[in-house]
Amino acid sequence: MNINGMNRLACITQTPPGPLIIYPLPHMYVIKDLVVDMTQFFRQYKEIQPWLQRNIEDEPGEAQLLQSIRDREKIDGGYECILCACCSTSCPSYWWHGGSDKDDFLGPAALLQAYRWIIDSRDEKHCERLKRIDNYFKLFRCHTIMNCTKACPKGEAKAKRGDIFYQMFREDRTCLQETPSFLVMFSLKAVSDIHPSSVV
Repeated sequence: MNINGMNRLACITQTPPGPLIIYPLPHMYVIKDLVVDMTQFFRQYKEIQPWLQRNIEDEPGEAQLLQSIRDREKIDGGYECILCACCSTSCPSYWWHGGSDKDDFLGPAALLQAYRWIIDSRDEKHCERLKRIDNYFKLFRCHTIMNCTKACPKGEAKAKRGDIFYQMFREDRTCLQETPSFLVMFSLKAVSDIHPSSVV
C-alpha cells in the first residue's frame, strides 16, 4: 500500500507518531478499499517465464544442477523479490506505458526477474529470454528514474537494463546477430555506458 506518499509494506514499515495517510498502490485499478487488481502485474511476470529452462529436460531426481560460488552470487538481488509490486507501481514509466497490451513496458519487477533468469548459469535459454524482451516498449521504456530502488522493501529493485545488455554482449554475441537492429543499437550503447572496455 501507499503510506504517507510512499509505496511500502505495512507489516515492516515503522511509522512516525501522528496521523497516517494510507492509499492503495497507485495507478492500479481498485477492487475495494486497499485491494487492487494485480492481474496485469502477474500477467507480465508470467510473460518472462520465471522458471528454469533447459535444452534437454532432466528427469526429476536424476541429477543435480551444480553452480560455482561465483555463479550463485550472480543471482543475489534477484531471487529475493516477493512480488509486492511496490517498485512497478512507483515507476512513472510503468504508469504511462505499462498498460494491458502484451507489448507494453514490463516494469521493474518483471525486468528484475527476467535478469535473474538470464544470469542464472543453470538456465540454457539465454538467447530466447533476451528475444522475449526485445520489443521497443517492453524494456526500453525504462528511463532510470530509480523510484523502484527507493520503493523496494528489500532493496533489490535496481535498473538492470544495462546489465541485461552486458550479459548478452559478453556471454553470447550470436544473440546480437539474431535480434532486431534497434535492440543491437540500444544494447551497444548500454554496454558502452556501463562497461566501456567491452565494446571493441
